[in-house]
Amino acid sequence: MFRGLLRLCSVFLLAGLFVSTATWADNGARVYTGTLGKSPIVLEIDTRTGDGRYFYKKYRKDLALDGGMEGETLVLEEGARMEDSRPKLRLQPTLNGWSGEWTSTAGKTLKIELQPADIPDVPANSLPYLAQLHDQAPYEYLRLQGVTLKKGKTDTFMGYTLQWWNEPQTKTSMFEVVSGYSPEQRQRINQQLMGRLWGEVLSSYGCGGYYAQSSQPLWMSSAVMSVRISTEYYCGGAYPDQNQQAINIDTKTGKFLTLEDVLWVGQGTPVHHEERDDFIDTSSGSSEDWSKYRNEELAPWLVAQLTKLYPQDMTITPEGTDDCGYDGEEPWKYPGWYFTKQGIKLDPSFPHVAAVCGFVDWSVLPYKLVKQHPGGVALKLP
Repeated sequence: MFRGLLRLCSVFLLAGLFVSTATWADNGARVYTGTLGKSPIVLEIDTRTGDGRYFYKKYRKDLALDGGMEGETLVLEEGARMEDSRPKLRLQPTLNGWSGEWTSTAGKTLKIELQPADIPDVPANSLPYLAQLHDQAPYEYLRLQGVTLKKGKTDTFMGYTLQWWNEPQTKTSMFEVVSGYSPEQRQRINQQLMGRLWGEVLSSYGCGGYYAQSSQPLWMSSAVMSVRISTEYYCGGAYPDQNQQAINIDTKTGKFLTLEDVLWVGQGTPVHHEERDDFIDTSSGSSEDWSKYRNEELAPWLVAQLTKLYPQDMTITPEGTDDCGYDGEEPWKYPGWYFTKQGIKLDPSFPHVAAVCGFVDWSVLPYKLVKQHPGGVALKLP
């Protein structure tokens, strides 16, 4: 038993030595490039947990991996765990990576050769998002190599000219602002918008099922702007899902705004905490303090204000639903929000089974009320 333990420890040490030059992803996994059969692939694996994924460069779509060390061999299975039979990868450590075989469920085998990924430098004048991706998520950065955007239509919204762009394979889209702000403002705003488009491209490629996305400008002014991003997707699990999220931008600085930047009903300095889901870690502020504020101060305050403003709507039960409980605090702890002509529109948050409850058109906090409780960023609101 002692000899077996020593041998197992030596295997992990050996693997660690052999892959020590591999590129680390931000989540602790390591990234490799190579071939499966004759096809170029990019593979990311955390040998400590056995969790990983890979994609063929031709298609860029993720294939999930899970497994672990069996003696001196890293054994991984491909696809969803619920499947009865799955392709298998058996990899041995080499001096500079891994070598082994991929075996299909029908018994077909193909050779695998992997080396530590060589991450290309970020070209000059690239988007900040792509530079951050290069440093924090090299697997995703490699996925975007060779992907280009296609220029679409030009239209006008609230006096601002918009140039649309799309990524043809994933059919994701977003616009740039081409007139209505100073050149410096447009540059900062468009860096955020195009960064978000690339994030949507990655979300689509990373989904094993289907992923449909669209964008819509909601409000644009000299001070702020709001954009809705709608997605419908099935990436595994019990059922498909859909989401409508608004991103809100300070047009002077080009920075994303959180609700606490605009509205603060707590004590002390407003907590700035960004919840992001686009492969880049930009969160700031204590998530614990933020959650405490949302639960103990914001949600009760919102229920009280909305009950005064919309007493009937707060107690109504929409047709085809059970009681949505708008007059309770839970839907208002983490609401979506965006700017409108009248005020800040709040979208109550519900779990998937009650998602229909989230589609309401009355939950607006008037700017007169919002201005009485300014957030952490000085904004010129209507």
